[in-house]
Amino acid sequence: MSGRGPSARSGCAGPTPDEPTGEPTGEPTGESTGEPSWYGVRCVFRHGPLGVYEERITLWTARSADEAVERAEAEAAEHCEDLDGVEYARLAQAFTLFGTPGDGAEVFSLMRGSTLPPGEYVDRYFATGDERTA
Repeated sequence: MSGRGPSARSGCAGPTPDEPTGEPTGEPTGESTGEPSWYGVRCVFRHGPLGVYEERITLWTARSADEAVERAEAEAAEHCEDLDGVEYARLAQAFTLFGTPGDGAEVFSLMRGSTLPPGEYVDRYFATGDERTA
C-alpha cells in the first residue's frame, strides 16, 4: 500500500504509545513523515447501559499514524468522560488519507481476508440486525 493503509493499536488499560500491535501498519511505526498528512482514525466504544458498541471515525492532521492514533485516543477518553457508562474498547485503527479531504474523499479503509461470498460476508460482519445509527 506504499505507506498508506490502516494501522492499529489495541490494549486494555489506556493509551500505550510504545506497545507494538503485531499488525503491519503500512507506515513505519512512530516514524515521522516530515509533512503532516490527514488520517482517519476509527475507535470502538462500549455503551454499557444501551448494550451497544459504537465505531467512530475522526479526522486528524498528524506527521505519523502513531501521532494520529495518540490524538484520537486522547479524544476517545474525553468522549467517554462526556457520556455515562461508555468505555473505550482500546481499539484504534488509522488510515492515511490520499491528499486533503473533500467531497467524496475516502476517509477510512480496512481490508479483511475472507472466502465468504458477498452476501454471507455482509450478513456475518455488518448486517446482523443489531446495527444502530445515530
